[in-house]
Amino acid sequence: MSERTASAASAGQQQWLAPPQILALAEQHRRAGRVAVAEDLCRQLLRSQPRNAEALHMLGVVLHQGGNAAAGIESIQQAIAINGSVPLYHCNLGEMCRLAGRLDEAVAAGRRALELQPNYPQALNNLGIANYDREDYEAAAECYRQAVQQDPSFAEAHSNLGNALRALKKLDEALAAYGRAIELKPAYADAYNNLGTCLRDAKRWLEAEIAYRKALALKPTDPATLNNLALVLMDLQRNDEAASILTRSIALDPANQRSYVYFGSALREIDRLNEAQSAAETALKLKENDTDALNLLGRVMIDQNRLEEAVVFFQGMTEREPEQAAEAYNNLGNTYKELGRSDAAMEAYHKALELVPKASGVYLNLSDTKTFKAEDDPDLLVLEEMARGIDTLNEDEQMQLHFALAKANMDLKRHGEAFHHLLLGNALKRGKTAYDEGPTLQLFDRIRTMASRELIHSHLGEGDPSPVPIFILGMPRSGSTLVEQILASHPKVHAAGEIKDFDSVVKSVRGPDGAVMPFPDFLPTLSAQHLRSLGAEYLRRLRSLAPSAERISNKMPSSFFYTGLIHLALPNARILHTPRNAVDTCLSCFTKLFAGSQSFTYDLAELGRYYRKYHELMAHWRSVLPEGAMLDVQYEDVVADLETQARRIVAFCGLEWDDACLAFHESKRPVKTASAMQVRRPIYKSSVNRWEPYKDLLKPLLQELPA
Repeated sequence: MSERTASAASAGQQQWLAPPQILALAEQHRRAGRVAVAEDLCRQLLRSQPRNAEALHMLGVVLHQGGNAAAGIESIQQAIAINGSVPLYHCNLGEMCRLAGRLDEAVAAGRRALELQPNYPQALNNLGIANYDREDYEAAAECYRQAVQQDPSFAEAHSNLGNALRALKKLDEALAAYGRAIELKPAYADAYNNLGTCLRDAKRWLEAEIAYRKALALKPTDPATLNNLALVLMDLQRNDEAASILTRSIALDPANQRSYVYFGSALREIDRLNEAQSAAETALKLKENDTDALNLLGRVMIDQNRLEEAVVFFQGMTEREPEQAAEAYNNLGNTYKELGRSDAAMEAYHKALELVPKASGVYLNLSDTKTFKAEDDPDLLVLEEMARGIDTLNEDEQMQLHFALAKANMDLKRHGEAFHHLLLGNALKRGKTAYDEGPTLQLFDRIRTMASRELIHSHLGEGDPSPVPIFILGMPRSGSTLVEQILASHPKVHAAGEIKDFDSVVKSVRGPDGAVMPFPDFLPTLSAQHLRSLGAEYLRRLRSLAPSAERISNKMPSSFFYTGLIHLALPNARILHTPRNAVDTCLSCFTKLFAGSQSFTYDLAELGRYYRKYHELMAHWRSVLPEGAMLDVQYEDVVADLETQARRIVAFCGLEWDDACLAFHESKRPVKTASAMQVRRPIYKSSVNRWEPYKDLLKPLLQELPA
């Protein structure tokens, strides 16, 4: 029945219905979504009985449901003026005021409902929600507790209690509350969604994913749940899946600004930078000057090597948006650091700290930029003061503070104190990191099994013959940035930095059925055509970065997984491997709070086991590749005799010598790795045998490293 037909029928019925029956009929239409019919019935009754409080209340509910919140609130207020003794009127008024953002009025109305009827579960629940929105979580929790005490079967109040407990960081109690809500109402999608968020807070990411997927099974078109699922997939570093989920969310709700911020963040993680930029720009159109969207856009500029543009962008943010200036100055400092302008970076960080005096993230960046030389350094004194009140900081802030204090104490050679902070900072980071060690270590073994000597030698020379690509690979913190900086100083080399293009090409390999095949499983299926196509596609991507360069380097350390495949797909590519003393390498990793996904570096024993597998894999590559396919460049040899090793590197890459390679520290090119400041300095030897003062503290690492 259409609303027009229903309205005509209702008009005929009203001629003989009593007022209570008219209101009951209006309620039927309201519940069926026919709000225009319900409104018409209420107004017809009010024309004959303008002081009918029940009709005014019903009209208010109908108007609110139809989207006219202000008129709905006014109508219920009129009902209360006529008869203020009905708890339901005050209860509904409170919820409408809350939804309209009028929180003080909502709380007042909720309290009045409870004065009239103290044991009123719905009023207690609504008052709890209003207190929650005011961020008075203790008061909210107490309201919800009373609501479920009065009505133990009130599933919504149990779920809301979970929300308040989660906000109070009482995660175990919150999980129990969500569990009770789901027991009472098994098809309760919102409770599953809330449960997922609580599990995510507890860093139980896989369980959170399950909860979100249960919520979606019940409510498949809910953008909020899709967004939450995407966030936990990003926690799990499954950014491709997250981007796909967010595409669905945006299709359902194209005006949801947060969805575009999350989408851009996921796209940035998988190096789809142009799309990430577009998502950030869309988010800014929907909410001008949104901090998260602005920062995302700035970070994308940095990723695109548009550093001078990023400088202008962040400078503009400091001038136009004073409330966001601290974050903008911090980002500006990071950009200056990558440009090698350490003094400007320090100035930017200190400006950020003037606005937010104890921002631990800024202090972490600042500590990585400077060398602490005195125990009374003003920055160190502030860090130590912050440490005395560390319990007031959240987990991320504590983690950042520990890494900053570790760096300062290492500079001052206060080794015991430095290591104390390293252990605490890394433990916090490990707790937030989704690292599944078993499958990771098994991957090393599968590569060695599948990439046999026979397989490698059966495909030699079949790939793209271009001599343009250079790969610099090895463990993080092993000297790869130094090697790239030496090559980058050569006029015929374009240093692309850590780019994921080869990884992306590998992940696009498909089997006969068209499905993506994982590495290394596809190795036995490779043909000459596959290899040449794979190499050509990588070269196409590489050439877009520097069309006229004779050589283009890619310094993605983890490319060591693909060493054999690189040689097959690009037989004339130069592969430079950068080994370094194992303990120095691992200790250096342990000192860094990496921006990227070095998830194996935050536990000493895990780090040692990972290094051992890396060491075995590199030995395998040496044994199966033809002689001369890869050059080992030992970090300690470069430090001991720069010129000999630099000439060796340049010659291996098929280039004539250029003296600029010895002045690598004078290069003005951007450097984005954790070694950004070190490679701006001439060769120094203090990083050799850096581990020795810590040898008594490194037993979990030393027990796992190869002999």
